[in-house]
Amino acid sequence: MTSGLVLFLLALCLGPMLRAKEIPLWPEGVPNAKPNLGAETLEEGRIGRVSVPTLTWRAPTATKPNGTAVVICPGGGYGSLSLDFEGTQYARWLSSLGVTTFVLKYRLRDFGHPAPLQDVLRAVRLVRSRAAEFDINPTRIGVIGSSAGGHLAACAGTLFGHAAGRTGATLDATDARPDFLVLLYPVISMVGPAAHTGSRRALLGPDASDELIRLMSPELHVTTRTPPALLIHTQADDVVPIENSILFFQALTRAGVPAEFHAFERGPHGIGMTAGHGTASNWTKRTEEWLRGRGLLAPDRP
Repeated sequence: MTSGLVLFLLALCLGPMLRAKEIPLWPEGVPNAKPNLGAETLEEGRIGRVSVPTLTWRAPTATKPNGTAVVICPGGGYGSLSLDFEGTQYARWLSSLGVTTFVLKYRLRDFGHPAPLQDVLRAVRLVRSRAAEFDINPTRIGVIGSSAGGHLAACAGTLFGHAAGRTGATLDATDARPDFLVLLYPVISMVGPAAHTGSRRALLGPDASDELIRLMSPELHVTTRTPPALLIHTQADDVVPIENSILFFQALTRAGVPAEFHAFERGPHGIGMTAGHGTASNWTKRTEEWLRGRGLLAPDRP
């Protein structure tokens, strides 16, 4: 019996309270740590001033894990994290489908680039390196992100081999490429009229070079190695224009990367899992169909 199976059986027997476990992302020390940053803040459900990134691991609530894992990147414009609304709630839903989830609490504007990129790539590397412990298939690790978290997920899918995502740690040798992406009303471009200037300023600062702005525009870095992706956006989004998803979908199509794009008429930015937004509120069903169609919900444990 594998250690991962033992952990799963214990979680199943001891109840849902033990299914979630917080894991330090950088146990050896956070890169470029800021010990004088102060304590994390919590305001209106949003966490800010993150200085110690973590992953919250949740074992599936289904009878058996199916072997698929997802790193979840909440949104918040790189100024805060909507950790429950676009993190824990997604984890509960995906857990019911047999997916093992990891909600990422990543560094924000207090650190700026490249800290968030380092955090998301470290998360993929950590999950992949401990696949046996988590009872998952190391070739079925995806990243899901909302809003600015969608930007971070898209960067993980395009900049997984970039030097900015490495810190010199031993774990850098582990492949950081996600196996699939789910992007919900994502910030994508940092250039042109589609850019979400608030996220750009928080991540890159007010005086970012054109080179850095282009580097952090993932639609410009799609290749044949970019993982398959599902995009969800609404036409009515007046915070992050739907052109962001269109640009990324077009880049994926040009590169021959399998992709699906659901553009809904109704629904504001940041719908999360709330009801009352017409067909857009059914995005979880569309996502489940996409995951199932790609074989990611079928049992396939290592």
